[in-house]
Amino acid sequence: MADLFDAVDDDSTESEVRRVRAPLAVRMRPRVLDEIVGQKHLLRPGSPLRVLAGEKGRATAAQSVILWGPPGIGKTTLANVIARSGGRKFVELSAITAGVKDVRAVMEQALQDRDFHGISTVLFLDEIHRFTKAQQDALLPGVENGWVVLIAATTENPSFSVISPLLSRSVLLTLTALEDDDIADLLQRAVTDRRGLYRSVSLSDSAREHLVRASMGDARRALTSLEAAAAVALEESSDHQSSEVQQESVPEITLEHALEALNQAAVRYDRAGDQHYDITSAFIKSIRGSDVNAALHYLARMIVAGEDPRFIARRLVVHASEDIGMADPTALTAAVSAAQAVQLIGMPEARLNLAQATVHLATAPKSNAVYRAIDAAIADVKAGGAGSVPLHLRDAHYQGADALGHGRGYIYPHDEPAAVAAQQYLPDELMGTVYYVPSRYGAEKILAERLERLEGFLRSGVQLI
Repeated sequence: MADLFDAVDDDSTESEVRRVRAPLAVRMRPRVLDEIVGQKHLLRPGSPLRVLAGEKGRATAAQSVILWGPPGIGKTTLANVIARSGGRKFVELSAITAGVKDVRAVMEQALQDRDFHGISTVLFLDEIHRFTKAQQDALLPGVENGWVVLIAATTENPSFSVISPLLSRSVLLTLTALEDDDIADLLQRAVTDRRGLYRSVSLSDSAREHLVRASMGDARRALTSLEAAAAVALEESSDHQSSEVQQESVPEITLEHALEALNQAAVRYDRAGDQHYDITSAFIKSIRGSDVNAALHYLARMIVAGEDPRFIARRLVVHASEDIGMADPTALTAAVSAAQAVQLIGMPEARLNLAQATVHLATAPKSNAVYRAIDAAIADVKAGGAGSVPLHLRDAHYQGADALGHGRGYIYPHDEPAAVAAQQYLPDELMGTVYYVPSRYGAEKILAERLERLEGFLRSGVQLI
């Protein structure tokens, strides 16, 4: 059976267009790579995705790929587009519900389809990071022997969630969240495309900007919101149109229509006014400046404008270490707890958790010592200052390590007074290097005094306590 979004093509009549009842997001689903918005870094001529889909409409390669990126950015759409090329068969499994038995059944069928019917199979596996090692192992024969072209999607780092043999047999492609311009282009295309609203409405700039912001980089959400706003505009136009008067122009989707459809208040949050990055910057700088009221003001503006609460939570987590650090070690705990609460309960209730974390961070003592310390250490490593790990610190648990002198002479700190052992830890090339310099504020004031005693003991064995 043909897909719903195949019901309309460029040769369809207007009546055929109107008969399509599939949701707008389904009708506008890309059919070829050139219709996909965003991911330009993956869609250049000659890129693995274009080779896999066939540059000239025919599949030319059978290279499996792993798509890594946040939810709602088109991983399934990419898999569908690739599967449609070259007459391939498309099979979709979810790692949440599928088991080893399901994987093996797909592999056996794919082998039969290839050998007896000359049909290649594309297996799309969503959330592969949820597969156990045994389940991922079941994929290897089919991938290695070319029975299937695996397209696996994951929101977690494949280096930690996908087994090495499978990772080495696939091309890893990193997808990024859709930009505002990508969403705006998609909305405009949906207004004019024959598969979409087909010029039955027009879209005002203010409505487009608000729909873009409310979508939070999710193409499906943007199209669903547009469809709802168009329905509001068309219904209002129908109510006001006199039966004796011929309508001369199509209804326009205004900001008010978008608001009614989305059922949320609007805040000017566009490029010409309170820009997204300006509000975010003001929010962070108000926390850094310890102005709790200003921080809450900018937090409120982001919430009312429909900013992704996960984005706000991530900024709080970063700020807790970047600008507070060890001056108040509980700041990071508060920020991470707020981020977890956002995931657990969602909005609007999570506004309270975000506000609590904001107040905590804004009123906490400030220090960027941790931020400066790690950047200084990274700069040394990048400059070639890594040095050799001292022999007594090296791993001594494998056979032959003792003969190499690994671990010999290591002093176990817990056997020493105050659980501190005076021995060399830094490589020879970096002896005496200081990265972490605590401030004299908050808990770091006490930490600075302890660190001074620790460094004196490690350098010269001066009594620690």
